[in-house]
Amino acid sequence: MKAVTYQGKQSMVGKEVPTPEIQENTDMIIRITASGICGSDLHLYHGGVEPEIDYVVGHEPMGIVEEVGSEVKNLKKGDRVVIPFNIGCGECFFCKNQMESQCDESNPHGEVGGLFGFTEQNGGYPGGQAEYLRVPYADFTSFKVPESSELDDEQVLLLSDVIPTAYWSVENGGVKEGDTVIVLGSGPVGLMAQKFAWLKGAKRVISVDQMGYRLDHAAKTNNVETFNFKENENIGELLHEETKGGADVVIDCVGMDGTVPPKTEFGSEMDNQFGTISPIVTASKAVRKFGTVQLTGVYGTDANSFPLGDFFTRNVGLTMGQAPVIHMMPKLYDMIEQGKFDPTDLITHKMSIDDADKAYDMFDKKEDGSIKVIFKP
Repeated sequence: MKAVTYQGKQSMVGKEVPTPEIQENTDMIIRITASGICGSDLHLYHGGVEPEIDYVVGHEPMGIVEEVGSEVKNLKKGDRVVIPFNIGCGECFFCKNQMESQCDESNPHGEVGGLFGFTEQNGGYPGGQAEYLRVPYADFTSFKVPESSELDDEQVLLLSDVIPTAYWSVENGGVKEGDTVIVLGSGPVGLMAQKFAWLKGAKRVISVDQMGYRLDHAAKTNNVETFNFKENENIGELLHEETKGGADVVIDCVGMDGTVPPKTEFGSEMDNQFGTISPIVTASKAVRKFGTVQLTGVYGTDANSFPLGDFFTRNVGLTMGQAPVIHMMPKLYDMIEQGKFDPTDLITHKMSIDDADKAYDMFDKKEDGSIKVIFKP
């Protein structure tokens, strides 16, 4: 089969690799019909998390069931399914209590739950930017699109990650009616978080980004106020002033991909993490006393200069982590079907696996107005 493979730093290439097969009785094989590139995939692309050469990447797939193992009970050949980025067994304490991102059984190489396409430390499972994918624990690690559904792939694909991650961010951050919400980052998750903040009853939603075209998209599609932090040297202080004391909730959808402060040198005593914590610093300045900062953007290592004292003295609550998305997929599907939100305005490019190198280069450099790039095998 053809798949997007890691070939070294800043090199993702479509090439022929072995087609996956059933390995356990609870597995299934799906034929991929669409799969997205996620901002987290850029951590591999830049070598922050480094897989082996020829490793198949991607964790936002959907497709058609081709084959099921003998113990798969709820799925059959021909079913249309969306595959979550979480891999959950469905039986451990965490999976049974809606915390499936921390499944105890899906990752033999570490304590955190397994992920598709994200190296050995997250289970070693090949990813979904491919023509076919093996899905372990198939009954639990999937959402079956109803046979009666009239929704197309683009309307449901983002249930794999973007939509439930954004929804969980708003829920976990405790957004409530009348709140002022600041969303750092207007990539796909940030844009969806803005939509959900409005649906939760926020009175004011503010988007912060450094790319003008993404801010324009946020303003046009989500009716939010926008701030370009490149044009505001002290963006945290400015937001604190603009919100008259700070936002009720600040949602960080950037993570360690944020712009590194000019004086920071990688590997120095002042910086012991891959990337940066600059969005956390901004959030600490922009949130009100007794407000909440929700960290959704990925942080992979410990970090110096964390504003712990500021959070503590101002009674700021911190919520964070890897979103447990599987249990939210049915509810969010229903919301799409009912027309409560439209996720398709995020998708800007549809490309083939053969053009993987071009797709990643464009997505990484934020060229051609790219927000969400999907592969259509």
